[in-house]
Amino acid sequence: MTVYVNMAPKVFSEALMRGRQDGQASMLALFSIEARIPSDHPLRLIKAMADQELSGLSKVFDRMYSKVGRPSVAPEKILKSLLLIALYSVRSERQFCEQLGYNLLFRWFWTWSLRKRVLTPRYSARTVSG
Repeated sequence: MTVYVNMAPKVFSEALMRGRQDGQASMLALFSIEARIPSDHPLRLIKAMADQELSGLSKVFDRMYSKVGRPSVAPEKILKSLLLIALYSVRSERQFCEQLGYNLLFRWFWTWSLRKRVLTPRYSARTVSG
């Protein structure tokens, strides 16, 4: 005669100590990029210095650019891009544009909101419009 017994599954303590992996990432997250950058990060000082110097050059840039035609990327953003490329050894503008897609530090330094579209590799930082 065969007897079937329903037994509770055995639970191992190791499995309970290990955290659970979430099946789906959050679709909406509200946070400030500013709050995500550590207050003692060395790039904070560099950003403050760059912003101060570039604000002084704003009138010079205004005189250099035409009032008509297709809008370009602000020269301040181009110069800040070059700073990031040099400081983080980014190999190309294409790779920089890719980094802007997922690197919060780059977006923060560039003052680029999470809602703004990322520059795509088919664009150059010198020719993309707005």
